[in-house]
Amino acid sequence: MEIPMKTIVNLATALVFVLVTIPSLAGNGDSVMSKNKEFVPDWAKDAIWYQIFPERFRNGDPGNDPKLADIDGAYPHDATSPWKISPWGADWYELQPWEKENGKDIWFNLQRRRYGGDLQGVIEKLPYLKDLGINAIYLNPLFTSPSLHKYDGVTYHHIDPTFGPDPEGDRKLIDSEVFDDPSTWKWTSADKLVLELIKKAHGMGIRVIFDGVFNHMGLKSPPFVDLKKNQHESRFKDWFTVKSWDDEKAGTKFEYEGWFGHKELPELKEDENGIVAGPKKYIFDITKRWMDPNGDGIVSDGIDGWRLDVAFCVKHNFWKDWRTHVKSINPEAYLTAEVIDPIDVIKPYLEGDEFDAVMNYNFGFAAADWIMAEKTRITTSEFNQKLEDLRDAFPGGVEYVQQNLFGSHDANRVASHAMNADLGRYGDWGKWYGISWAGNKDYNPKKPTSEAYAKVKLFAILQMTYVGAPMIYYGDEVGMWGANDPDCRKPMVWDDIKYQSEVYNPDGTKRPAPEEVSVNHDLLAHYKKLISIRNAHTAL
Repeated sequence: MEIPMKTIVNLATALVFVLVTIPSLAGNGDSVMSKNKEFVPDWAKDAIWYQIFPERFRNGDPGNDPKLADIDGAYPHDATSPWKISPWGADWYELQPWEKENGKDIWFNLQRRRYGGDLQGVIEKLPYLKDLGINAIYLNPLFTSPSLHKYDGVTYHHIDPTFGPDPEGDRKLIDSEVFDDPSTWKWTSADKLVLELIKKAHGMGIRVIFDGVFNHMGLKSPPFVDLKKNQHESRFKDWFTVKSWDDEKAGTKFEYEGWFGHKELPELKEDENGIVAGPKKYIFDITKRWMDPNGDGIVSDGIDGWRLDVAFCVKHNFWKDWRTHVKSINPEAYLTAEVIDPIDVIKPYLEGDEFDAVMNYNFGFAAADWIMAEKTRITTSEFNQKLEDLRDAFPGGVEYVQQNLFGSHDANRVASHAMNADLGRYGDWGKWYGISWAGNKDYNPKKPTSEAYAKVKLFAILQMTYVGAPMIYYGDEVGMWGANDPDCRKPMVWDDIKYQSEVYNPDGTKRPAPEEVSVNHDLLAHYKKLISIRNAHTAL
């Protein structure tokens, strides 16, 4: 897609107009925010977030790379076909020799791939993040799990052994514990390494939050394994939503509720107050473990907050109780929720008794409608109104700490969106998710053009000069591209790794010419400059 340069110039001019006409929020007497006592942590107002998908960020320790047995239990449930760790710099859509042996397509094999990203890799690249100007990190799930994304947790009180230095030793320690008895919990080598990561990050002035996945667990979680084995005799029988038991006499089979029908994600049971007592206690226990690791009341050695996965799937009363628990441990903890909905739906989560912020997809939706779209672009006045509505919607300083993002691990990358913006509206979340899959023949998965990157630069200007806390998805700053899941989860592009050019299309055909994969230094310099300006000026 070629974007007329005149369009980009006009957008840049209009963006300046939008930014200079935004009233000073601190002094705007009509703003909802100025009429309410703030409940958000002060440090989060200055945050510049960087989201890290651990398995794809950096392989700092090849000695802990996952083995075939480690993916057993994860979709697509093939732990027997030939398998190897995937080369970090390989052509994304090219099937590796061992992948061709299973006779499956690219989509099957992309889900089986592991690249070996780990905690040591994150530690190695903390100086890179510091140099970029980042002062807050959001880590996608780190807890024990067989999947690449870790949203099917086995435990919440241990870091996945393959993220640490001694996977085998860690598994032995874990096997010696009683799952729901904190007095038996040990500190594995992976657990200790994440505490070292937190210590080093804090030493650089970088905050760290974890991803909490409290709506569901995974098939390999001890409570679910016990439930499946012992049925209604299981001591975990009240942990999950069981629809029917395995009963030959009654003619029923074991059926349970999976998140949106996904059987890999058995949902924790809820009553009128949210998650029930058993799993609720477990969640509260692990919350304390990661926020105050040694239990001494000094929280500087723990995480600085949480991002809550599919928060909209858990009843409000649970989140109210959990916030009280979190703030009793660390009053300055930051809580942000995944709630991808219109303003009216989001409001109940941001009244001071549940969350401090949400992942602000509505900001990205508005930017997509104005910066990215061509045929369906909204007017500058409409764009300005969308931003004003978001600024005035929430109390208590919320707008200062909203995570202003474009993409994430659940969406196409910003540069690829610029190539495909007129296929539909980003704000039509469900529809766009289907459209922005690279299996859609109308979606362009190829390397973005210079004009597309010009739009990314415009978005970065808006993001880094607008009220709220900007959040970069790993690799966007170096020009990475990709459709939505799984293509938004490619291995991070680093200068010290040689990458094959992208030659193959998703359907296995070859492109007219190879497309180079490397760090876009021009775009990286643009991000660094903008972040430097933001960090240097209190008004921003």
